[in-house]
Amino acid sequence: MTTFHIANIRDDIREGSADSGYRVLVDRIWPRGVSKERAGLDEHRKEVAPSNELRKWFGHDPARFDEFSARYRAELDASGAAETFARDMAGHPLVTLLYGAKDHEHNQAVVLKQVLEELDGHTA
Repeated sequence: MTTFHIANIRDDIREGSADSGYRVLVDRIWPRGVSKERAGLDEHRKEVAPSNELRKWFGHDPARFDEFSARYRAELDASGAAETFARDMAGHPLVTLLYGAKDHEHNQAVVLKQVLEELDGHTA
């Protein structure tokens, strides 16, 4: 069983990533001001990120988060990206989903973690 954690990539770099397991950026676009060398990623998985249209519509507006979550889940369901990602991560005991958003509670990594835990049989 895989344990999924989420972390802001900038916070993670500042605090150190020694115990963060397999590190995956789950943003469609690369976070500004973050060098690829300092990020220390194992993967950048754009296909599990929200579409550009959905990302732009959401605009990180907390008032839109519930609707964003529903639309993002629908995108993940339609594409099968979450299932593929979960299968690919099955060999890793700990996976850290990294994101670039400033808001730690209203971002795609929060939703993706819930979806992955549901697929893995955790209670979300």
